[in-house]
Amino acid sequence: MELWMQALGEYGFPMTITFYLLYRMEKKLDVINSSILALNRPASPPLDRSRKSG
Repeated sequence: MELWMQALGEYGFPMTITFYLLYRMEKKLDVINSSILALNRPASPPLDRSRKSG
């Protein structure tokens, strides 16, 4: 039990910071992912270039 308490004391703070940063980064990655997926959708219908003008 003493070994576990010592390990928690030594590694608890770095683990907490790591989990906090990963949690924040996950939110930002979700935003980036949805932005990239939105780029895949066309903004307007494609132009019909087969018709000649004039």
